[in-house]
Amino acid sequence: MTKTLLAAALLALMPGLTLAQASQAKTTAKTNTAAKASPAKTAAKPTAKKEVVAKAKPTSSRQQLHTAAVQVATGLIAAREALSPDELAMAKRVYVGQMACELGASVNVTSDPQAPGHFHLEGKGFRFHMAPVLTSTGAVRLEDPKAGAVWLQIANKSMLMDQKRGQRLADDCMSPEQVAVAETLKKAPAPNLLEPSPTK
Repeated sequence: MTKTLLAAALLALMPGLTLAQASQAKTTAKTNTAAKASPAKTAAKPTAKKEVVAKAKPTSSRQQLHTAAVQVATGLIAAREALSPDELAMAKRVYVGQMACELGASVNVTSDPQAPGHFHLEGKGFRFHMAPVLTSTGAVRLEDPKAGAVWLQIANKSMLMDQKRGQRLADDCMSPEQVAVAETLKKAPAPNLLEPSPTK
């Protein structure tokens, strides 16, 4: 009798146990699936700390232009300094200082300390940077090829010409040395080579 009751009770509990086992199997399967998927997620996220690398600041266009300008200026100064010994000798003959010219004009000639043998010529409405150019006549000639300006110096006067426009910017300019020569020539004019010499 007791065995029969136990058997009946077991039969009654069987469907519940089967359902419980099935439910547990589903839960285990989900857990296993999640466990398999989680390592991939974990692997996707590196655990090492990211190194922060400071990026170099890009050079601005203004800095690049400034650098280029300095390089160009350095190259120009080097080119200015490349004078021949004869040109440097001519540069020593250039009169410097403020010079009065005709019609109330004036020209100030100063040596360029950064470029031996070169000169700055300044006046009303103009400023030139000039270098000596050799001549066949022996006259002192300074030129600013970029501006097209030419400074001619002879014994008793100097003149400044704008070759591009074909006009004189200043004429009859005289340093103290040239004034002295001009006065001497007034008292004892140089002989005219075109006139025949007086016969004895």
